[in-house]
Amino acid sequence: MIAHMALGCDPLLTRLFTPPHPQMGQYEVCTTPEAIEQIVAEGGPGNGVHYAAIEELPPAEALGAAGPYDRSAVARLYGARRANVARGWRQVGDRFEMVTLVSPHPDASLTRLERGTMVILLRIDRPPSS
Repeated sequence: MIAHMALGCDPLLTRLFTPPHPQMGQYEVCTTPEAIEQIVAEGGPGNGVHYAAIEELPPAEALGAAGPYDRSAVARLYGARRANVARGWRQVGDRFEMVTLVSPHPDASLTRLERGTMVILLRIDRPPSS
């Protein structure tokens, strides 16, 4: 996981916002009270995560289309507001990790926006060479 963050990982959020049967890798969705700006600033070379600039995106684009979450509930939740999103990656040995940060983020019941940042992590392990 991303070493500098205090994360609370939630299997329900993982089921909502990631593909039910990923073709490759393993997903995990966690949350942290840290601001997205702080995570991106601290994620640089010392922690090995390479983040793109933070963007403001509509919630459907921020959260993607892979998970089975209720898109209309999320649209109502955000209203005219956009989500701050940063995407990044890092290589750790034979593991490649793709990270998406979303702030603010929906709670698991899709009834309120939470402060802090949702971390969507995809881990892909390279198979051992024969």
